[in-house]
Amino acid sequence: MTPTVSAEDRVVALDDLRETHARLRLLDDGSVRGMRESLMRHGQLMALAVYCPHEPSDGAGALEIVDGFKRLRAARELGWVLLRVRVLPVHVAGAKAAMGILNHGRGLSELEEAWLVRSPYREDKLTQPQIGRLLGRHKSWVSRRLLLAEGLDDAVQADVRLGLLAASTAAAVARLPRCNQLAAGEAVCKRGLTKHQTERLVAEVLTRPAAERDAALREAVARIPEIAGPSSGRLRQPERTPAQWLISDVAALTRICARLQARLWERPLAALGEPAARLVADGLAGLAPVLAVLGRTIERAIEGDHRVEDARRA
Repeated sequence: MTPTVSAEDRVVALDDLRETHARLRLLDDGSVRGMRESLMRHGQLMALAVYCPHEPSDGAGALEIVDGFKRLRAARELGWVLLRVRVLPVHVAGAKAAMGILNHGRGLSELEEAWLVRSPYREDKLTQPQIGRLLGRHKSWVSRRLLLAEGLDDAVQADVRLGLLAASTAAAVARLPRCNQLAAGEAVCKRGLTKHQTERLVAEVLTRPAAERDAALREAVARIPEIAGPSSGRLRQPERTPAQWLISDVAALTRICARLQARLWERPLAALGEPAARLVADGLAGLAPVLAVLGRTIERAIEGDHRVEDARRA
């Protein structure tokens, strides 16, 4: 069932727009940059699709975005304060269905479709047939997408959100047992394997009996230059320079932060139970000032680098 669109258009403040459902989409920097350029050249051509939650947890009148996350983020970067929106007469589950319907034909990845299925299934307690009717899809399609979302390792999904792994490549990794996915995903990221190369790696591992797949993956990863194509010889691992160590640390920290953010998005702390929630909250409270200090250190390092560059030019 395709949700109808209300004729009601409004101009609202950006502060009144919430993007809780952005976690169901992939928003890379390149696409946001392209949208920013479009807004600068042409202004806002299309209204954002939004809906009004029946029970807003905070801020009466706040609107949740269904479609237009890139427009919102680009507008914020440009310093805009107002955007035009179109209000959809839907509830929460219908809003998630509308995200899929409004983007039909615009290249939603298989993983994004999987997130759009898992969210109403887990959070709104809809059955698979109900989700299929909302999205206009067969129940077998819903089942396959749900299997992907439930079966793909959280850390691998975090790599996709971070842009380290393509969504289509992650779908290939998802065919492996969950216990092998993280190692496979890391190998794919480090070697820069394409979707086709990853599918070959996965297919080779899956030809082995289940009890041998752990060892099979290690063997296959060791031969990744062969699997990926003609090898230029044994890869030499030179000693890292200070710059390489910094780049490696930045990449590792970025991945961990993305993974932590994905897990915090996944469920509220209260769902962990009282003792565990308290421990996690204490840990997060201790982490916040550490990240704040690191942020200031990064700003000083970048500012100092700019000063050195300015002095050279002078």
